[in-house]
Amino acid sequence: MKNTLTRLRKFNKVICISLPVVLSILLVRMQSLTHRELSPPECRVKKWDIPVSLTAENQNVFTQKQKAVLIQRLPVTCCQGDTSCLDEVLYGEIPDKKALVSAIARSLQYLQTVNAVAAYQNYQLAEIKRDRVFKSLKRFRELLLKTNSATELQQAIEREFVLYQSVGKDNKGSVLFTAYYEPLYAASRVSTAEYRYPVYRLPPDLNSWSKPHPTRKELEGADGLQGAKGKLRGLELFWFRDRLEPYLAQIEGSARLQLPDGTQTTIGYAGNNAYNYKSIGRELVNDGKLPLEGITMPVILNYFQKHPQELNIYIPRDRSFVFFQENHGEPAQGFINVPLTAERSIATDKSLMPPGALALIHTSIPFVNPTGKMQERIVSRYVLDQDTGGAIKGAGRVDYFLGTGKLAGDRAGVTVSNGQLFYLLLK
Repeated sequence: MKNTLTRLRKFNKVICISLPVVLSILLVRMQSLTHRELSPPECRVKKWDIPVSLTAENQNVFTQKQKAVLIQRLPVTCCQGDTSCLDEVLYGEIPDKKALVSAIARSLQYLQTVNAVAAYQNYQLAEIKRDRVFKSLKRFRELLLKTNSATELQQAIEREFVLYQSVGKDNKGSVLFTAYYEPLYAASRVSTAEYRYPVYRLPPDLNSWSKPHPTRKELEGADGLQGAKGKLRGLELFWFRDRLEPYLAQIEGSARLQLPDGTQTTIGYAGNNAYNYKSIGRELVNDGKLPLEGITMPVILNYFQKHPQELNIYIPRDRSFVFFQENHGEPAQGFINVPLTAERSIATDKSLMPPGALALIHTSIPFVNPTGKMQERIVSRYVLDQDTGGAIKGAGRVDYFLGTGKLAGDRAGVTVSNGQLFYLLLK
């Protein structure tokens, strides 16, 4: 979320971390996790990966140091019986069209701003222009509203659109997917014996601070309670009960807060101290406290529940520090300054990928089945590229926004899978 979801972006000349640096990132969505197979055997590699001929063409055409990160190809045709190729929930018992239409409207709004004009002015692929992205979104919305099945929509896309596929992390199209969400925490506007751990407003004089800026430990102390003794004095915004919660809010870049009087409000990313994020999950592995294999967010949280005193050891190792603003209940926003849509917004590296554009993702996502257990399903989803993140770097990373609250957090904490990323543009 803007982070409102925090992700790495420049704001008032300060490098910021944004929401897509989600709890998932705490584990750093470590690549040690097993990557699942993404489609039936008959469809697996040749169907979704970049064709070898196009990979070779990319290497020949782009001779400069940085190859093109998006390669044009025809739409992927569905294998017989492979329903994971289609975005079926758009036409399910409870159609998901409304959310996608809303996300499209927000991207169309962004694409008419001066920020969008600037973002596309020097985009590395000359054929991907702001006007083309805008027209593609409008036409896709028309098709979405008038089609009556996922198959009908797929056929229309094959007729009218071309795909631009991310080269991924291996130049074959393989992209690592993680997920992020907006957490919900209990918090207070005043410090009490129960609510002791603060988050802070953006210092008005941050741009005049000497560089390098103070680290997390220098700003708030090892225990997170020393901010009033230094540069953060008087900047306290809300207080939390648990040492870990304000830190996780910083990783996510935003949070929804339940106040003691029963009301709710929201906080979102406002800036940071210009240090790169360091995963405390990775630090636990480096110190031999947790095994690399099978590490997930729930595993990390369980460790600190058993060893709360070690939070004062590991949190200070992350020198990055995020400042917040109160958003008064407004939904979490992404890097392009529009609200994010659960299951329909993604975060990518905005130095490489087209902001606000329509994309198709194909990957494995966890869902809760009727028995309450988490179960993974291979899915295709049409999404809007509306965010970025401090740990979302390169053509081989996507962070998928799953919404607000505990269930979204449970799913985000175990989302890590390989898949593919495509952008849709009119022929």
